[in-house]
Amino acid sequence: MLYLASKSPRRSELLARLGLDFGLLDNDVPEHRAPGEPAEEYVRRVAREKAGAGLLHVVGVAGAVVLGADTEVVLDDDVFGKPRDADDAAAMLRRLSGRSHRVISALSLVSASREAQAVSLSEVTFAELGDADIAGYLATGEWEGRAGAYAIQGRAQTFISHLSGSYSGVMGLPLYETARLLREFGVSGKGKISGTDQIG
Repeated sequence: MLYLASKSPRRSELLARLGLDFGLLDNDVPEHRAPGEPAEEYVRRVAREKAGAGLLHVVGVAGAVVLGADTEVVLDDDVFGKPRDADDAAAMLRRLSGRSHRVISALSLVSASREAQAVSLSEVTFAELGDADIAGYLATGEWEGRAGAYAIQGRAQTFISHLSGSYSGVMGLPLYETARLLREFGVSGKGKISGTDQIG
């Protein structure tokens, strides 16, 4: 049985595109970057900790496999997590304006006997954003609970002049890497991935 260790409705929606049956696990894992910890290792660690915490909830379930994921926006080696409030979101968007940033999306798939990880790295370029652009976006509320204060699948698409990498990875669950890990564990879906993912 496959479980997704995430409260994110976006991740549930993306995983469902693989035609899989899965359960949901509600975990609260602290997301704090250690001093000097490289950004990619931080994202990998959080994904691993989410999967490990989820596995503790299903001890005794035969064949349980747990998927944990974490996605962060990185600019100038600063990790942009979820904004605290609208002012914090505005500050993030001002820094992203007119620049390219990385989106790191890490996966950890664990069972009682094995573990595997994968990472998707994408580069996103924002157009120049004016104060009116930022204020208008904040008014939509899309920034709430989003790493980097934006949702690529929403109104923020109008900010993005270039994407190199995985659209679904920027959303929060890179489907190419997810499908590959699941195949390694012998987990397969009934359908095909819907939509285009890898973008150059």
